[in-house]
Amino acid sequence: METPRAPNTSAVIMKATLLLLIGITLTMTSSWAADSAWKPLFNGSDLAGWETYLHKPHLSFDVPGLKRDTNGVYLEAIGVNKDPLKVFTVESVDGHPAVHISGQGFGVMQTVQHYTNIHMRLQVKWGEKRWPPRANVVRDSGLLYFCHGPHAYRGDAWPRSIEFQIQEHDMGDLYATGAAITVPAKRVFIAEGRTNFVYDPSGERIEFLQKRPISNRCIKREDAEKPRGEWNTLELICFNGDSIHVVNGKVVMRLYQAQRLDADSPAPLKSGALCLQTEGAEVFYRNIEVRSIEAIPAEFKE
Repeated sequence: METPRAPNTSAVIMKATLLLLIGITLTMTSSWAADSAWKPLFNGSDLAGWETYLHKPHLSFDVPGLKRDTNGVYLEAIGVNKDPLKVFTVESVDGHPAVHISGQGFGVMQTVQHYTNIHMRLQVKWGEKRWPPRANVVRDSGLLYFCHGPHAYRGDAWPRSIEFQIQEHDMGDLYATGAAITVPAKRVFIAEGRTNFVYDPSGERIEFLQKRPISNRCIKREDAEKPRGEWNTLELICFNGDSIHVVNGKVVMRLYQAQRLDADSPAPLKSGALCLQTEGAEVFYRNIEVRSIEAIPAEFKE
């Protein structure tokens, strides 16, 4: 009878190690796939996962208990998670749940969670109602990202952030508030010696912040907004401090190297909360979702 061979210890160890590595790889792949899947930021029934902030109301609004001066001007903000005017509600619109922002007053609904390296998308359409002091101007809202610090920066209604502008005919513009970001742009001279800056992929790289002579606004490349009454799909890509503004499938601006300005010297800005603004105009948002990314999605690479 043949004597059984002793097991090859090295082979057993190698096989066990290989199985372990395969297990780790599968676990990591499964974890990454779960993280990179689309996740809703709006559950369709309430504002769970968000908090609200409303700034000082217009003097024409009636907010009981809020201090006013002798001229009727409010002296204090409504504050966090207080919404006596029902500015932020959830409704069924066109057969689907949507966030209804009435536009009465200035402020934000802001994610409790902060995000880094994301692809966000949502749908937005304008309502009809407008409120003072913006009752007779273009409808305005906005998607703020990389939000950090207090709700109201320098006494304004907005936190420090980079803004993906949502305004009639200006969807995709940049506004930098208490932060800075660089955009390739060209100067466009307009009346009375004023200058605007327009995104141009081959233009000079200019840093935008709230400081003269450049200021904090850059205009998107083209108007890709749909007519009022139709839903627009907006996408925001944030990766390693760079970002991309996409309106109805068209890249309207690429932005680079966001910077924090809330310390003694600038620092990279790569994460923060997400905000949707109330800014005097009725607006609806739906299908708000986000996914983690490990690179710029292929369809949006330069």
